[in-house]
Amino acid sequence: MAAHCQVTGAGPGSGNRVSHSNRKTKRRFNPNIQKKSYFVPSLGRKVTLNVSARGIKVIDARGIDSVISELVAKGVKL
Repeated sequence: MAAHCQVTGAGPGSGNRVSHSNRKTKRRFNPNIQKKSYFVPSLGRKVTLNVSARGIKVIDARGIDSVISELVAKGVKL
């Protein structure tokens, strides 16, 4: 599963892992991606999305229909 949110576009970030002795090595910050399925009344079927925790909050706030219509306008295959 790719580490990208389909709603917010959040992807992995990078930074440094800092030890107690202050040595720095590269590390990767992955977003909290979860596979969720939603029933979309306008399409009349379920849609499975890879969304981050923030993406789930966006769907709860704006509604699944508006989020799906925005994704279709971008050209994302559902």
